[in-house]
Amino acid sequence: MATGRPPLPLKTRLIIATITTATDACCRRDGTVNRRLFNLFDRKTPPNPSPVDGVATADHTVDPTRQLWLRLFSPASLSPGPLPLIVYFHGGGFTFHSAASSPYDAFCRRLARRIPAFVASVEYRLAPEHRCPASYDDGIDVLRWLGNGDLVPDLSAVFLAGDSAGGNIAHHVARRARREAVGRANVAGLVAIQPFFGGKVASPSEERLDGMPFGKLERFEWMWRSFLPVGADRDHEAANVFGPGSAPADDFEEGFPSTMVCVGGWDALQDRQRSYCEGLKMKGVDVRVAEYPDAVHAFYVFPELPDAHKLVDDIADFVHRRMDELRKPVDK
Repeated sequence: MATGRPPLPLKTRLIIATITTATDACCRRDGTVNRRLFNLFDRKTPPNPSPVDGVATADHTVDPTRQLWLRLFSPASLSPGPLPLIVYFHGGGFTFHSAASSPYDAFCRRLARRIPAFVASVEYRLAPEHRCPASYDDGIDVLRWLGNGDLVPDLSAVFLAGDSAGGNIAHHVARRARREAVGRANVAGLVAIQPFFGGKVASPSEERLDGMPFGKLERFEWMWRSFLPVGADRDHEAANVFGPGSAPADDFEEGFPSTMVCVGGWDALQDRQRSYCEGLKMKGVDVRVAEYPDAVHAFYVFPELPDAHKLVDDIADFVHRRMDELRKPVDK
């Protein structure tokens, strides 16, 4: 159990303090967001058709009526054989950031280069302007658009992935992909990086680690109020996926993908994430847990932290293992 203070360099602490102050200043008491102010702090990276750090990027419109688009990351050096596709959902409490936000552009670029893989980072609609299930609808629609198109040449190994709120979105898209037509997209795995789940009663880790980097309980509650349907509480199935309002057991029958869940030792959400793992296992889902004892929430967007590189290596290992399993002949 983590005690004391997380082991972070001074530079990282200063960046976290700046981001936290900016985010708090943009969260209004009435549940709305001062987007003009937040955009002053949220640096954006434009797409680069010519490779940068071994990866080229291009933006593609999925539905202009709701400004739904994705950024495709393509590794310049293609390995022999088909590449997997990672459909990525950025974090930000359902309310902040973009597929073009510089930390997420850099993280997806590292994934595309290291695995290697095509990475489609989704620009989904944000709360509170667009509440649940808007981001889930956007996620499944992007997956369907990819599955019925030719943007990516091979769709035999598609992985849904996301961090924090994006991990929550990836989970719900994975559930819907079992029941809805998504063309040629074969969802082979789910990568949930410190996924954001909740419940009406605070967990022990939320109370113990309240106030840790990106781990303020008051801010969690504000984000859920902004995201969930009006009148819903944190036991809604969007937040508490195995709680009293959760999906029936048969919703996790054969077909839910093998799942990797990443848990940080200084993350106030870790109890929720471990409960999520246990809930999946009870439904018969293959679950692999990656523990990072020294990691705060959102550690992966700080490349100066060793665990940020270890996470990318671990995701690459999970993807490669799943692809090897898919290639094995099925016994008849």
